[in-house]
Amino acid sequence: MKKAASKSPVSTALTRRQFIARTAVVAGAASISFPYVGNVLGANDRINIACIGVGGSKGESDSIHAAMNAVTNNASIVAVCDVDSRQTARKVAQLNQGLPGKFPDIKQFQDYRKMYDQIGKDIDAVTVSTPDHHHGCAAIRAMKMGKHCFCQKPLTQTVNEARIMRQLAKEKNLATQMGNQGSAEDGLRRAVEVVQAGIIGVPTELHVWSNRPIWPQAFERPAGEDPVPSYLDWDVWLGPAALRPYKERVYQPFVWRGWKDFGTGALGDMACHTVNMPFRALKLGYPSVVECELSSRMYPETFPKTTRIRFEFPAREGLPPLKFWWYDGSPNDPTADPIKPLRPDSDAIHEIVAMRNNLPESGALIIGDKGKLFSPDDYGAHFFVVRKGEENYVSGDVDEACKAVPVTLPRLVGQDRDLLHMGEWFTMMRTGTPSYSNFDIAAYLAEVILLGCVALKVGEGKRMEWDGPGMKSPNLPEAAQFVKRQNREGWDA
Repeated sequence: MKKAASKSPVSTALTRRQFIARTAVVAGAASISFPYVGNVLGANDRINIACIGVGGSKGESDSIHAAMNAVTNNASIVAVCDVDSRQTARKVAQLNQGLPGKFPDIKQFQDYRKMYDQIGKDIDAVTVSTPDHHHGCAAIRAMKMGKHCFCQKPLTQTVNEARIMRQLAKEKNLATQMGNQGSAEDGLRRAVEVVQAGIIGVPTELHVWSNRPIWPQAFERPAGEDPVPSYLDWDVWLGPAALRPYKERVYQPFVWRGWKDFGTGALGDMACHTVNMPFRALKLGYPSVVECELSSRMYPETFPKTTRIRFEFPAREGLPPLKFWWYDGSPNDPTADPIKPLRPDSDAIHEIVAMRNNLPESGALIIGDKGKLFSPDDYGAHFFVVRKGEENYVSGDVDEACKAVPVTLPRLVGQDRDLLHMGEWFTMMRTGTPSYSNFDIAAYLAEVILLGCVALKVGEGKRMEWDGPGMKSPNLPEAAQFVKRQNREGWDA
């Protein structure tokens, strides 16, 4: 880390005073109950940041929000990395035009391994916004070098990588944050408080659904090969995955998400958002059983169009056992039927099916013995409650019982959720105050969600018992091949 010679100029789009006002933590709120980070940066130490994966929507927003926070936190963007050289050139030009600050000495790379080798000593922190299969490789390498890390959801592609990142964050005392930006929402934190205050009684079931996939999947690999564009390093794009021919518009950009070698399907894409609130509120921990109850046609290399997956959680912290059902599939795809009550284990499945024409395209429903809590969006930003025996849901900010629940979690003040979420990471680097989605909980959440992908790959109708601490299935040893990936030579993290 370098001592600052001078401060970066402040963008006219966001003054220092405006930024502080938008990212202040509410005074008097309880601190987040995760480990204190000891490896903090002093007030006069400049934070040098490298942004990995700067193309695509998340690469764009993560790098911009890192730059905006850098302006007001004595930090610099010192490097950008992307397999597409057009994206790095565009990003450098953007960050040198005062949007949101000027960083004149940004170095460009197509391979983050070379970046670490060449300028690793000059980097204090990284943002990782690549396709899923690179998350673990890029982040773990950086964390082993002692770099603080902001990494997009689903954090990693494999259960094993998530476990490693959680351990490294703790061992190295690193400031971390997963990019599930709903964590910054007041409504999400309030829902956690409301559920844990017992407003809906003892929770016994959770149902979460998504309209994903909204990208192509459920097909065979196309034959043939296309010329690799001059601006794209295809070998680096493949990274830890096995070699395969380049095909235009089949894998890159973005359409990688439906491929098992590169993405994590609908579950990996959205569950770190939609399951975030209930995972915290219900203190879920490791499941004891995971099963893909239902799916559309399976393909060797791509995820199916629709799935229904059941997670069973044992009793924990005074709470009884709980079942969680995940449903995915596009309601606009006539060949997919994302919610099917073929196993009527729960009356709620029938309720959801009956309501499906009136349901939002994604949401979460927590069922307790005294009522239900319903969140009708991807991020848990809003929620509604209904008492047992009543028919109408009431907004949580209107319901009198909810309003009476004490505030126990800190709040962030501001309108830009993504900016606030990134800002928590900067605060963690500066002060050691844990961000709400630091890897101690985010890697736990990701690991649990990725078990759904493992169960899906094991096969429909196979009840996979799970030993969480041991990271293995006692009854289905074949699951082990999906817990840890065999990386291509040269790509070990």
